[in-house]
Amino acid sequence: MSVQNLQTFDPFADEGDVLGSTKDVGSQQNYIHIRIQQRNGRKTLTTLQGLPKEYDAKKLLKAFKKEFACNGTLVEDEEMGQVIQLQGDQRLKISNFLTEEGIPKTTIKVHGF
Repeated sequence: MSVQNLQTFDPFADEGDVLGSTKDVGSQQNYIHIRIQQRNGRKTLTTLQGLPKEYDAKKLLKAFKKEFACNGTLVEDEEMGQVIQLQGDQRLKISNFLTEEGIPKTTIKVHGF
């Protein structure tokens, strides 16, 4: 009497790498992410991540602070690189500012509420 189902069988062994060249699926590269974070009470914080390297983050932060009349800072993150933080809800203002500077609207993702 022979038992057939005691053999080791890997159903995915012959499939190989199905995704193959699509290893960037779900990645957040090539996008500029504008997010909002709740602080305490009514206070909010707007973050800008994924800015291309050809833009100087310090000069951009200075322009944002002057244009939007808010305070902000530049934070170094190990995953996303330089992150610009601004006080208040500045999502639409940042998006409009970046599109006026020549960044395509399709590369800007606005997140939040």
